[in-house]
Amino acid sequence: MDSDRQATGQTAPRLPPWVFSAIMGAFLGVALLKFCNPPIMEKLVEPPGELAEWMLSAWPIQVGYWLLALVVVVGLFSVQFRTSVPKWLLALPLLWLGWQLLSATQSVEPELTRPTLKHFAACVVCFYLGAFCLSRDTSGRALWAGILAALGIVFLVGLEQHFGGLEETRRYFYTYLYPRMETVSPDYLKKISSDRIFSTLFYPNALAGAILLLLPPALVMVWRYFGRLTVASRILLASLYGGAAMGCLYWSGSKGGWLLALTLVLVVLLHLRWSNRAKWLLVGTVCVLGMAGFLIRYAAFFERGATSVGARFDYWRAAGQTAATRPLFGTGPGTFSIAYQAVKKPESEMARLAHNDYLQQVSDSGVLGGVIYSGFVVCLLWWGYARPQGQMGVLRFAVWLGLLGWALQGLLEFGLYIPALSWSAFALAGWLLGTRPVGAV
Repeated sequence: MDSDRQATGQTAPRLPPWVFSAIMGAFLGVALLKFCNPPIMEKLVEPPGELAEWMLSAWPIQVGYWLLALVVVVGLFSVQFRTSVPKWLLALPLLWLGWQLLSATQSVEPELTRPTLKHFAACVVCFYLGAFCLSRDTSGRALWAGILAALGIVFLVGLEQHFGGLEETRRYFYTYLYPRMETVSPDYLKKISSDRIFSTLFYPNALAGAILLLLPPALVMVWRYFGRLTVASRILLASLYGGAAMGCLYWSGSKGGWLLALTLVLVVLLHLRWSNRAKWLLVGTVCVLGMAGFLIRYAAFFERGATSVGARFDYWRAAGQTAATRPLFGTGPGTFSIAYQAVKKPESEMARLAHNDYLQQVSDSGVLGGVIYSGFVVCLLWWGYARPQGQMGVLRFAVWLGLLGWALQGLLEFGLYIPALSWSAFALAGWLLGTRPVGAV
């Protein structure tokens, strides 16, 4: 193998693949627990003081950048540039970041643009770490150890919130903290006053996004980690893990999360090796039951007029209007709130983000910025697709399925602007493309 590398002009990496994977998995796991606030709201995150605060509170995103820098240093000793993916596709994230930098020169609010650019740069770094370092570990065992542990904590915190934790937090906040605070974010007041769980994430729909992105490959890895157990035991463990995830999704109250989870289930069913008649019968049954459950669960929401749906249409209208006014560079990365405030209807609720990653890219960085980002996502899903055949194929399909859920939720939410989600998504995207078999079509 060493002679093959020398023949292709490569030097043997000095670290075993699992070492970098374990470190990257630990970093992404920490991100799930600690780096869940949008960069534009970073000023609202106070640095933890005591050890207990470091354990229980969110961390400033600057800590995440320092941790990522350490991961990059380790990655230098584990890099391998050989890949079957076209160079133009690998260059798209860098091209997107370059356009963001150009757009930043025309920003209407540099104080919002600077933290957004740092976050986008971290996303791109995660992508290339996934493509050129993480992809050396095709088994995924070391990577998913950290992610599975962190995701399990996310589920436990979410379940604890539902079974009394939110009420206790609310009581403590209004009794001891609120009277002493000079200013309180309206977003936080709204979040803490609701019974929708959000676990360690920014808000309930972000929790749903983490489940959509990470649960499919997580279930595959749970099955593999316990390969020495009986099939019945492995089914039980996977069911417990998946059941906790579904409970969190249900109690998050995410309407879009429910529909997208149903979509992912239907995609899986279409890949079953059954006759077409049996397959479509099962797909139809699951679709009818899923939609019936959705309508029953959210009947009261629709009776109240589905206000959040109307609000999103207003955000999207504003994003389109801003793009039409400033089609070349937009208003600058992270500045949707400035543009929206100028064009929103008087009765509409203020929003910091457009609740649509693709439209916000168009609004913030112009039409070309939106096209580059959207093109990257589409090409990623096209080139990264893998049939669930063989151990490697099943894992790659599960990662692809999670990225599909993340990409679709980007039509309704702002996962691109939440480090815990976007750093994981870009790293997994790089891994998916980097492990693409040579000659795959």
